[in-house]
Amino acid sequence: MRANEFRNILMADAMMAYPHLRHPFEERPIHAQGSVTVLCAGRQVTLSDTGTGDGLLINPDDLSSINGFTLKPQGACFEDLCVPVTESLFVEQGERRWFDLTAFADLIGQPCVADTSARVWSFAEVPSRRDSMMNNAMAPAFKVTDRQGQVIELADLKGKKALIVTWSSW
Repeated sequence: MRANEFRNILMADAMMAYPHLRHPFEERPIHAQGSVTVLCAGRQVTLSDTGTGDGLLINPDDLSSINGFTLKPQGACFEDLCVPVTESLFVEQGERRWFDLTAFADLIGQPCVADTSARVWSFAEVPSRRDSMMNNAMAPAFKVTDRQGQVIELADLKGKKALIVTWSSW
């Protein structure tokens, strides 16, 4: 047996014994068939009930679980921020009334990217909320998993110096 063959066998055994060493790009379903995944404000929300069309049409009741905004008579509100909402943000399909989340994101200047074939939508931070964070010089609360599998929260580092490095492929 040549050295390369022996090394490949050992690697195959290691991959089976240590699942965290398996190929990171192995295809896995993101959500159930027919569902949509929405990434926003550090949350991952899976919706099984959406409308059809170019934008992301959601049940108006799902808005708060996605981005924290709630629909009120004065508009879409989050804490002390209220954005007037017109009927143009609502779409009638059959007997259902949908809220156009992508049109709302455009209205408030919130960047959005979508992989429509995978049915995944990602919304950046709402600019007016991000501006207040930058003015206060405070990083948003977040959790990450380190290489040992331990969850680390930003709050765990309070009073310590921390260098936060982020990366995205898009």
